[in-house]
Amino acid sequence: MKEKMNRLCGRIQFLSGARLKAIAMISMLLDHVNKGLIYPNLVSGEGTLATVSNLFDIIGRIAFPLFCFLLVEGYFNTRNRKKYLLYLLIFGVISEVPFDMSTTASLYNMNWNNVMFTLALVLITIWSIDVLKEKMKNRPKVQWYAVSIFIVIIACVISMYFSLDYEHHAILIGYFFYLFHDVRLLAVPFGYASMYTQPWALVGFGLTLAYNGERGKQNKMLNYWFYPVHLLVIGILRFYFGL
Repeated sequence: MKEKMNRLCGRIQFLSGARLKAIAMISMLLDHVNKGLIYPNLVSGEGTLATVSNLFDIIGRIAFPLFCFLLVEGYFNTRNRKKYLLYLLIFGVISEVPFDMSTTASLYNMNWNNVMFTLALVLITIWSIDVLKEKMKNRPKVQWYAVSIFIVIIACVISMYFSLDYEHHAILIGYFFYLFHDVRLLAVPFGYASMYTQPWALVGFGLTLAYNGERGKQNKMLNYWFYPVHLLVIGILRFYFGL
């Protein structure tokens, strides 16, 4: 069954990691422009601006499943997981003020923290589970599943306690992408069930099936800096126009 699923996915695999990331970044940019600059100007659910906002809402739902998927792929392919985690934490700190500026028009809001911290927690979660998988390889597999679920529950509680962007949804999505890493077709329905309240996210999950396993040409620093810089620009515009 696993081989059949992989063969089915193989027929549509034409997107590299770089292209998936570009799609995710464009989706995220439109979503943040919508939330930071268009939402405050909406006076009704009708008109051209409302139509644009609805379109951006749809496109914006594509981003997070892709970022979560690429994080898990990065976990399996990076040569230095500690450095990977460190980058996420550093850019989480760098991004916090720009995030608060663009989302809440304030310099700091402890009730909502940016997605870099979320992704860092997802990475810690799957890393912990993966380490235990190796240590428990001689025990019945059901024990490892039970322990992994317990770790996921703890991570979900932490994500909600610290008000991380996407909270427990992110932890569950990351876990399913990790669990079904070798059978991506199964990761889609389980991952989507983790954020079923956002139906257009299914497009993002579906695009993961088009991943061809190649990293593609990427600029690591551009990937990291894009997040805080675009949030800062949106935040400055929001402050300037008093939105």
